[in-house]
Amino acid sequence: MNSSRINKAGAALAFIGSMTLSLSSSAWADTGDVKPEYLNPPGARSDLPFSDAVRVGQFLFLSGKIGNIPGTRELAKGGIQGETRQAMENIKTSLERWGASLDDVVKCTVFMADIDEWSAMNEVYVTYFQKHKPARSALAAAGLALNSRVEIECMAVTQ
Repeated sequence: MNSSRINKAGAALAFIGSMTLSLSSSAWADTGDVKPEYLNPPGARSDLPFSDAVRVGQFLFLSGKIGNIPGTRELAKGGIQGETRQAMENIKTSLERWGASLDDVVKCTVFMADIDEWSAMNEVYVTYFQKHKPARSALAAAGLALNSRVEIECMAVTQ
């Protein structure tokens, strides 16, 4: 690579870095002294190594949700589609509990036990985002909690 290309690449990286810092600064500008708020519903198990959600200013980060029936360790029936539907309902409940909705979701990460089930999972997932499509990543994992087929985590921006 010649020095002209290296200089252009360096300048591009510096520009991207400054834009990222600028955007990050403006996103946090109205939050004042930003401190995370760790959120758990009343009666939540205190022995779990995670919070249901964490709020930092306008940002709400949900822990991953699997397709278990609320209050139980039982997974929803119907394989990947049943579990995806229940995971999304669990996400919806958690968002509403903390003053947000699916309309506020900007990013989701989907973990699947088997990437070959992506299409079946996606058929259900897309029905939950009618107004907008959050950014999303999807990947297969070697194992998920309770031997579930899917786990979904989301990030939302609230007003």
